[in-house]
Amino acid sequence: MQNLKLGVQIGNLYLKNPVMPASGAFGYEMESLFDFNDLGAIVPKSITKYPRGGNATPRVCEITGGMINSIGIQSKGLAYYLEELIPNYQKYDTPLIASISADSVDEFAEMAEIIGRESTVSGIELNISCPNLEGDGNAFGMDAELSYQVVKKAREATDQPLIAKLTPNVTSIQEIALACESAGVDGLNVANTILAMAIDIHTRKPKIGNVLGGMSGPAIKPIIVRMIHQVRGVTNLPIIGCGGVMTWEDAIEMILAGASAVQVGTSSFINPMAMMEILEGIKEYMIAYEIEDIRDLIGKVELPIQENEGVRIAY
Repeated sequence: MQNLKLGVQIGNLYLKNPVMPASGAFGYEMESLFDFNDLGAIVPKSITKYPRGGNATPRVCEITGGMINSIGIQSKGLAYYLEELIPNYQKYDTPLIASISADSVDEFAEMAEIIGRESTVSGIELNISCPNLEGDGNAFGMDAELSYQVVKKAREATDQPLIAKLTPNVTSIQEIALACESAGVDGLNVANTILAMAIDIHTRKPKIGNVLGGMSGPAIKPIIVRMIHQVRGVTNLPIIGCGGVMTWEDAIEMILAGASAVQVGTSSFINPMAMMEILEGIKEYMIAYEIEDIRDLIGKVELPIQENEGVRIAY
């Protein structure tokens, strides 16, 4: 099959294919391994307004089925991001999505306005999964009203496509997704890491310096697939699936659940070429099943139907 159509749309942001890195699992140093022009988007690590040292070490530990990290959004600050980092990506025709993290609603808006003026930036990911000062340290994304305020203020501050990166550490991710939609977001990232803890039984101490951290990797994929499916059930906003994408099969699963694109994180730490291999696997799957356009797969999971009623089974 020739001329596979891999392009997807996130608001006004066009991605040539649905594969991109997860923020925090990508670095400019990977340039020597593959051509960044082959990615659907470039997503550098979340940036904060001011430099941050990050959390206490150790910040990462391996667990069964994945890893826990608590980096604390170590950052060199917005000024460094604008002057030193962004210019590196100007030579690529792949859209750059800037992931931003802030301590307050107003700071999110301020950063969105500043970064939104950069011609190199094609979209902004609002990392509302991070702790905030206005919510006693809870993530913005744990509160529907705060999520709404962040997106609304950022929406007023810039015309750039906005993506809200949701947290899975909530009772109803659908409620948060709808709040972001009503505030004017263009797409949703479902979702960040799951709050977790690991203990060294010999030292009896937590394996993470910050005690608690975010769990990622293959063990969380079924949870994220479930959340993508639930969010797809309440909104037609484009979804970026993020959490446990290790192979192309994982990516296809998330797309069938309702994702338009996927982000790859933990897998890149194990295999830096993972994103390229996932992209090739998606192409081979489309050829094998004679699917010309990737958009024909989005949300096409075939759900069971109750006999004689013709309605979906409620879970």
